[in-house]
Amino acid sequence: MKHRVSMWGKPCITGALTGLCIFLFQCASPAQAAGPAINAGDTAWLLTSTALVLFMTIPGLALFYGGLVRTKNVLSVLMQCLAITCLVTVLWALFGYSMSFSPTGMVKGQSGFHAFLGALDMTFCRGITVDRSYQTIPLALHFCYQLTFAIITPALIVGAFAERMKFSAMILFMALWSVLVYNPIAHMVWGGPGAFLADRNVLDFAGGIVVHLSAGVAALVCALVLGKRRGFPGTMMPPHSLTLTVVGTGMLWVGWFGFNAGSAIAANGTAVMAMMATQLAAATAGMTWMAIEWIKHGKPSVLGICSGAVAGLATITPASGYVGPMGAMTIGLLAGGLCFFAATTMKRFFGYDDSLDAFGVHGVGGVIGSLLTGVFASKLLGGYPVNDLGIGAQLRAQVLGVVVTVVWSGAISYLLLKGIDKVIGLRVSAQDETEGLDVTQHDEQGYNFNV
Repeated sequence: MKHRVSMWGKPCITGALTGLCIFLFQCASPAQAAGPAINAGDTAWLLTSTALVLFMTIPGLALFYGGLVRTKNVLSVLMQCLAITCLVTVLWALFGYSMSFSPTGMVKGQSGFHAFLGALDMTFCRGITVDRSYQTIPLALHFCYQLTFAIITPALIVGAFAERMKFSAMILFMALWSVLVYNPIAHMVWGGPGAFLADRNVLDFAGGIVVHLSAGVAALVCALVLGKRRGFPGTMMPPHSLTLTVVGTGMLWVGWFGFNAGSAIAANGTAVMAMMATQLAAATAGMTWMAIEWIKHGKPSVLGICSGAVAGLATITPASGYVGPMGAMTIGLLAGGLCFFAATTMKRFFGYDDSLDAFGVHGVGGVIGSLLTGVFASKLLGGYPVNDLGIGAQLRAQVLGVVVTVVWSGAISYLLLKGIDKVIGLRVSAQDETEGLDVTQHDEQGYNFNV
């Protein structure tokens, strides 16, 4: 009688698996000694902030976007947000965190490869141990907190190509975009001494450049490369559920306190002022957008006040830890007016189909907020600058940060989209788009009206 031989009995396979396990465990071993003492209060606040920022994507952004699309596409948007959450988490653990935040050993003013990208010494979570710290919090908590930023950034782009992109193309694009666009920009701005934009005094407290501008530019490129939805702009495509959108707006707003106030990386006065600035800017922008619509169309819309609030949240993000209350309200006022113009008049004039105004809100808001940081992060205007360079010098630094991000994100996003289109195609077929992505991409429906 023949004896069945298990695969585990084959020497070559067993040896390979053993070697892989040893390699991964070695990668996870400590790379450096423990850092400064961990503060319990700071740790508790950052644990809370991490949960709040993840809450912004799932379910906040998912419901916000899900309510804005047509019934036949609601599941596709929810699926994209959830899949991006899983995808980016895996990439972040493998090498994303290391590429963004690994210490480079450089000092301010040095140039070289690590001015644009972090070292790879923390790949596979190497050195992230229970006793190692980042400032006054555990390093593992900093990993998790920054992961939530890496998740929501590509998820914001979904709003530009909603209702027409293949799910397979979306997964491939988001994976490559996270590695080639998000990680380098995060490092250039937040990588510390030796990082290209950090060395040039570019300020971005919580992600106006790193998150909103990089995603907003990519969103515009996606809208242009994929082209318009079938029937746009002649066919009416109203949101299928503003109720979901309002719920999503509330979740985003609450979660944004973790986004902005948490970026102080401490439970201190800066975190409190960032929270105050966030609330003031969001409320002012929401009121501004609503007032403009009321004047123009005779009635205030629910969609308008939701869009305005999110525009205010996005625009205050880079300035939130640097500006005073009146500076925050001024930024909110300008955000409400200028983002309204971008999402309506400008979009109609140029004719691009930014489905859910990802560029109009996040791209334009990212530019406005990043530039106004250079103005209001000044002691003369009640701000709290890190280095009080003066308004002129700081504004020049902010312009540099905006230009570098626009070029980097725009160029790489375009190349990625064109390459993916050549390999697997970007858009679903005309028939699939007409039928809806829920059924054609996932073989499911968001609502079953027969039950």
